Formats: sequence, structure tokens, C-alpha cells
Amino acid sequence: MIMGGGSSESLSVLTEVRSEPSVPFGGKFRLIDFPLSNCVNSAIFKVAVLTQYKPRSLNDHIGIGKPWDLDRASGGVRLLQPYRGGPYGDWQKGNADAVRRNLDYVAAQAEDHVLVLAGDHIYMMDYRPMILQHVDDGADVTVAVRRVNPHETHRYGIVTIGGGNNIVEFREKPKRSRQTLASMGIYIFRKEVLMRTLDEHPEFVDFGRHVLPAMLEQRMNVLAYTFPGYWADVGTVQA
Repeated sequence: MIMGGGSSESLSVLTEVRSEPSVPFGGKFRLIDFPLSNCVNSAIFKVAVLTQYKPRSLNDHIGIGKPWDLDRASGGVRLLQPYRGGPYGDWQKGNADAVRRNLDYVAAQAEDHVLVLAGDHIYMMDYRPMILQHVDDGADVTVAVRRVNPHETHRYGIVTIGGGNNIVEFREKPKRSRQTLASMGIYIFRKEVLMRTLDEHPEFVDFGRHVLPAMLEQRMNVLAYTFPGYWADVGTVQA
């Protein structure tokens, strides 16, 4: 599931008429191309893009997914639009809330694990080694992490790792931190755990601020996967 509905005042005019994942990159590409291409190159051919903020540009760009070989009768790409109705009287409040409002889609899938991705990051990654570690270690959730500069820790969710790959603390955008391992906004959840957590806690609207700290408090198996390659979170014009 790719988060495609983000807006950002810090990107100024770049997001006046489009969401962050639809911001152009390199002339003819968009930021959303990175996670979409990563999925296909990782042999993941069932992809859902969750939209909300000014989605027309993003919808037009993705279409039926043909540029990524996702125009398939089985699997392929689904654009999950926001809706209001039933228990939902307003718009999505965060990435976890966006997934919660599409739990019917999650429940209908045969897979036992759910990969959640940000739609506005620049990186090339094969998700298969991370998925393999997640399954082999029996994790409830695995978080992709990467070293960042100490002066940038306030921009990210910062993790502390204990023995092995176990995450013992998760702090969302701390003002100061000695730790420099940052969450990349890439999560693999055991589907049953994800659905139960979001269903039982409607107040949890953000994975970094609410879901992951709560899972640690409940002593769930929260693990880290360290990514060695290049990665950039395009949250500001300077980035």
C-alpha cells in the first residue's frame, strides 16, 4: 500500500495543484514512480495507492499502471480514493487512518503480510530481503531504517535498537537525539496484527506517532531492517 495523498506547505508552489507523490522529478517522472518501480522490481504486482489531496494529477499519471506492467487482470494497481460515509465523517487524518479506512480491501487479500510505503521518497530498493527477514524472524512489524546526519534527526522517526534487530524505542521527530537511525516510512506488518491494532484503536492516525510506540509498549515483535543505499525524503524544497 503506497501513501499517495500527502500535502506539504513546505514544498510551496510544487504542491499547489498536486499531491507530494505527484511532484515532477527529472523532467518526465514523478516521485510516485520510485515506490511503484521498486514494487515491480521486487516482484510485487499487487499495489494499492491511497489518495486524498488534489489527486487528479496523480490519478492521470498512474492510470491503469501500464508503464510499470501493472495493467493486469490479476493484481495490478488500484487507486483507493477517500470517501465520507458510515463511521467516517471527515477526511483521513494520517497514514494509519488512511489504511484503516481501507481495511476492507486489506481483509480481502490472500496475503498474510502488508507492505506500507511512502509515496514521496527517492530511493531504489529491492523489498524482498526485508520481507524475507520479516517472515523468518516472525516479526509483527519490520521497519526499514537508515543512518541520517545528526542535525537532521528532528525530521524523522528515530529508532533505538537493542539486541539483534529489535527496536526498543521509537521517537517521532525528536527535537534532539543521540540516535541517528531513522525510519524510512517503509513498514511490513503481519496483516492480522495491523488490522486488529487499527480496528481496536481508532485514535491511532499515524504510524510513527501512535501505532509503532503502542506496539512497543505492548511488547510486540518490532524489528528493524537496515537499508544501506541512497534514500531521500522529499519533505522540503531544500531536500
